[in-house]
Amino acid sequence: MATLSDARRLVVKIGSALLVDAADGSLRRDWLVSLAQDVARIKSRGTDVILVSSGSIALGRGVLNLPPSVLPLEQSQAAAAVGQIRLARAYEEALAPHDLTTAQVLVTLEDSTNRRRYLNSRATLETLVGFGVVPIVNENDTVATDEIRYGDNDRLAAQVAATVGADQLILLSDVDGFYSANPMHDPTAMHFPIIDSITPEIEAMAGDAGSGLSKGGMKTKIMAAKTATMSGCAMAITEGSSLHPLQALEDGARATWFTPQLDPHAARKRWIASMKPQGTLRVDEGAARALQRGTSLLPPGIVGVSGTFGRGDPVAIADATGRELGFGLTRYTATEAQAIKGHNSAEIEEILGYPGRAVVIHRDDMAI
Repeated sequence: MATLSDARRLVVKIGSALLVDAADGSLRRDWLVSLAQDVARIKSRGTDVILVSSGSIALGRGVLNLPPSVLPLEQSQAAAAVGQIRLARAYEEALAPHDLTTAQVLVTLEDSTNRRRYLNSRATLETLVGFGVVPIVNENDTVATDEIRYGDNDRLAAQVAATVGADQLILLSDVDGFYSANPMHDPTAMHFPIIDSITPEIEAMAGDAGSGLSKGGMKTKIMAAKTATMSGCAMAITEGSSLHPLQALEDGARATWFTPQLDPHAARKRWIASMKPQGTLRVDEGAARALQRGTSLLPPGIVGVSGTFGRGDPVAIADATGRELGFGLTRYTATEAQAIKGHNSAEIEEILGYPGRAVVIHRDDMAI
């Protein structure tokens, strides 16, 4: 079973009910301060931490004195706009005493379904954690409509975990794990400490999306677990309303852990290798040897470009004779790659007329 102390890269999902007092819509500052202390302690041992936080609509609703009932879309978006700035400031103030810098990252469903935007989101998050920043990710509720919404932050958190190659995802919830039935209604409901495989029986126990214990219900948590575990990420559901919720989990608080099906790195490589390539980049002998050692593909090593592809599309990588070496997600279009092939990265801006990335395919976006 996974333990929090083992995490190398950790994503934590925080629900509105934990962060915002339901009675008056105010921020639970003491709880947030305790969470920040947990995050600082975890980061001090070298673990990357990304927070996926609800709360903007709940905070904005209180400021605007909106009713507790379901809001029309335009009022929900207005509440998100008012609440989001307060949410970001609250995290900044809570983490600053620990010398931790925060960043606000707002996303929509399109940022994961569109390959180019997916790669841009991934690059931004990777750069932020590389600087030691704690990103605060939320759905961009100020502009998201039903057609471009994740709909709940459980699934958003799972997608973020898959995007950044996290090895652990923690859903801080209003329930201490997965049960065979709703324990609030059925005293005989059985708690599952570990779930190694999400079977049809497990899915049936989760019920419908609206019948669970939190906003999205247990059904969405099972959907999140599927996404996380198939990307090589262990996931835990645990009750998070008490102070120091991550410390409590680390100390053995009751939870349900879902076992990852693959190593995160291997899972991503398999996903890339499964895509249909839209073109081919042929590389010289030196680049072929370097790729086998695990390096990124740079423009000087490319000797040929074929096919029609855009930024973020999958392409095959072949040696000068045409022998396939692997696959990758390109950061340049076919036209751009054709123009910069064989040139040093320092020449890219002069050739294209605008700055570009130093690599054509990053090693993390490549399966050799």
